[in-house]
Amino acid sequence: MTAMKKNIVWFAIFLVVAAAATRVLRHLGFIDLPPNVAPVAALAMFGGVYLPKRYALMLPLGAMLVSDIVIGFYTPAVMASVYVSFVVSSLIGFWIRRHKNIGSTVAGSLLGSMVFFITTNGAVWLFGTWYPRTLTGLTDVYLAGIPFFRNTVLGDLGFVGIMFGAYELALYDAPFSSFVPAIEYGSVQVR
Repeated sequence: MTAMKKNIVWFAIFLVVAAAATRVLRHLGFIDLPPNVAPVAALAMFGGVYLPKRYALMLPLGAMLVSDIVIGFYTPAVMASVYVSFVVSSLIGFWIRRHKNIGSTVAGSLLGSMVFFITTNGAVWLFGTWYPRTLTGLTDVYLAGIPFFRNTVLGDLGFVGIMFGAYELALYDAPFSSFVPAIEYGSVQVR
């Protein structure tokens, strides 16, 4: 394995550990974050933009699995909807990779938040026991989710800003660029 590939692997491992630790520490009460404020969607999008595709898809799933082992598992179909929504965030990142600017990054973050909201609340209604499987139950689940959606949007935008901003700053600030692993796209090396 080349030194560059080792850097990418270690960087990816660091991101997974950091995201999983944030979820676990928040759940245990060591970090005071509102519900649904977590770095996983931002991690997924970041991976889709900056890392090779296989790492981009594994990052959010790894962070979720590691943290869910500690926090606890829940309704399998609902859990699957959460995981799928983060894979979609990675796919959004693949699109942003080809259209990278602040506008597409913000739009991608908002789209990822909407996918998470629609997918997970739909799964709670369809597979859970809290809401009747009627139009009223479907309306109720989405209305009850609105405060969490606000948190999701704010958390996703905040963590996307931190991750993307720190990485891009490191790219352009030469003294710190040695901390950022170089990533190859074809024959072009990007740091």
